[in-house]
Amino acid sequence: MVLVQYLKKAYSWLAPPPKQSEDGRDQWPSRAAFLLAAMGGCAGQGNLIRYPSVVYNNYGLQWFIPYFLAIFFVAIPALVLEISIGQAYRGGTVIAFNNINKRLKGVGLGPILVSFIVTQYFTVNLAWIMNYFRVSFQSPLPWTGNKTTEFYENGVVRNPDPIAGALSTDGKHVLSYTEYPSISLIGETVGWSAFIWFLIWVSIFRGVGLTGRVVYWTMGLPIVTTIIFVGRSLSLPNAREGVELLWATWRGGQLASGTVWQTAVGQVFFSTGIGFGYFTSYASYNSKHSNAVMDALLICGSNVLFENFAAFAVFGVVGYLRLWPQDGERLGAFVVGFLTLPEAVLHMPGSNFWAILLFFTLVVLGFSSAFVMLDAVATLIVDSGSKLSRPVIVTGLTIISFLMCLPYCTEFGYYLLDGIDRWVNNICLIFVVWSEVVSASTVYRWHDVVEQTGLPAFVVYNFAYFGGQIIGVSVAHGREDPAIGAGAGFGTFVVFSIIAALVAEKPVIPAPSFWGRNPFLSKFWYLAAYSGSQIRRDLNNIIGGEKNWKIPSFWPVLLRYVCAPVLCIIFSFAYPEFHTLRYDPLMITGFILAHFILLAILLGFVIPRYYDVFIPPNRIGEGERIIGELVQEEHLPVREGPGTIGEEAGNGHGGFAGSSEERKEGTASPPVEYVKA
Repeated sequence: MVLVQYLKKAYSWLAPPPKQSEDGRDQWPSRAAFLLAAMGGCAGQGNLIRYPSVVYNNYGLQWFIPYFLAIFFVAIPALVLEISIGQAYRGGTVIAFNNINKRLKGVGLGPILVSFIVTQYFTVNLAWIMNYFRVSFQSPLPWTGNKTTEFYENGVVRNPDPIAGALSTDGKHVLSYTEYPSISLIGETVGWSAFIWFLIWVSIFRGVGLTGRVVYWTMGLPIVTTIIFVGRSLSLPNAREGVELLWATWRGGQLASGTVWQTAVGQVFFSTGIGFGYFTSYASYNSKHSNAVMDALLICGSNVLFENFAAFAVFGVVGYLRLWPQDGERLGAFVVGFLTLPEAVLHMPGSNFWAILLFFTLVVLGFSSAFVMLDAVATLIVDSGSKLSRPVIVTGLTIISFLMCLPYCTEFGYYLLDGIDRWVNNICLIFVVWSEVVSASTVYRWHDVVEQTGLPAFVVYNFAYFGGQIIGVSVAHGREDPAIGAGAGFGTFVVFSIIAALVAEKPVIPAPSFWGRNPFLSKFWYLAAYSGSQIRRDLNNIIGGEKNWKIPSFWPVLLRYVCAPVLCIIFSFAYPEFHTLRYDPLMITGFILAHFILLAILLGFVIPRYYDVFIPPNRIGEGERIIGELVQEEHLPVREGPGTIGEEAGNGHGGFAGSSEERKEGTASPPVEYVKA
């Protein structure tokens, strides 16, 4: 009995039940735990292997111009949105976007579907790394003697070469489809995958109380080992020349190419982890009035620092091995992780130690990203009001995910992974974030805009906005000239925006500051900026306390007019790429799967009630509730009591006091008090 009591105490200490916030929701044990968990999601193995490969292919100081512009104008605004709505609306992505508008449940479901699909094959990648980790204890290392590629292909992945398909010379027809004759399961890959899934289960089954302890190890250990590895890499002979390749080289001509800009945005987009849903889920376990904007900047900033620091490890090896970039030859992430770095450790004294350290670092970094993705899925089910306990839900998800990862453990699994990963990232993930930033700045309190300007003007303006993006990318690809496409898209937007402002009704309440000087500018402001301005105001009422950083006024402009068009352009490149790969059945599989996820997102807009199963019954109507009076930057009606996010207040759409007719006639009840924002 004494032993049982000690075991129970040890269990309670290792896996404590989570704290409860004032509204009864589980809460992180500390702010540091949330930050480390969120940082673990974005600071994965991609920081140590993918980012250095991208920088290597675009070496030179000029790389940091598009890189930092993408950080400030794409990554940070989207991250602020994901963290703020999770914290303010006290729920995962589906609940959060349901609060923005009831038809956005599909937008909230999209990130969860992406995480659920990605985490299944991500664990197989970790299983390959565990294979390397196991053999790193052998001496000599099994890839000694110019056998790095051979060991990777025959000793780890173990996928026989397929029979390649082909297109016709003009690319219009498929002459033959790629065949994969070997389909057997690979025992070791299955075993290591099961081990990884067990670790994931252990880390999240009890909730944020346990996860808050795990993240201190999953983030702390990789930081220490990365520092050690960087130090050793920089001490290698000739390492300085490799570092100078990046930090002491200027190739300004590269900035004239669209490729480096596209690559920089893509890298920032993927490395920060936006679009997977776990930032929103994890932020929902914060205190409702935490400093969300500061947290977003800390998370994004830490990711930037870590991946640029880790890059020194690879560039020191590049100088040591004299692997200078060659025109037309590009270094891939798999090459860095499974070929370049393993080759480098062979040349280091004590190669076994450095191999063990390298692969331990990679597996822990990857593991921290894997469990946060599955945790986002678990949060969705727990928040839905399921009668099952969290441990049961996590256990069931883990078993299902393990079974679904088995196809990636076969003798064609590497090629399946490539096919699924390519299109889930290039199509689904980009569309998910595009739909997030667009919906938050377009659909939020859209009835207010219609009340002030009329429905025809609202429709025409949004045709200008969405039509400009669609026409722009279509013309650019059709004419193979980005400049013509940009002109067509921007021209469409300008022409129809002016038409929308001309046909709009005169607003009853003028727009704030400069925009309220004449009726035309007021109408344009309502059409172009009202929704984004309002969600910023309403979120700041919760997360922007006296000592907290507030969401800045330019944030909604970045979301709608910078993030969204950039993501639309990147999204458009996926389809020409698929056209050149349509002879591969596994590429076709990934392409179809990606579009099923897109369909799930769009169906939520058309038939939102079918997604109510993911929301507790008492919270389903939050997307339909009136939020409060019309709020403007200089004219803010203030009321005591109701009027905050999620609380019912006011009458009519958007919270205007009085009916539509009364407002137009000027007889609506005036607000009690006005204050400057």
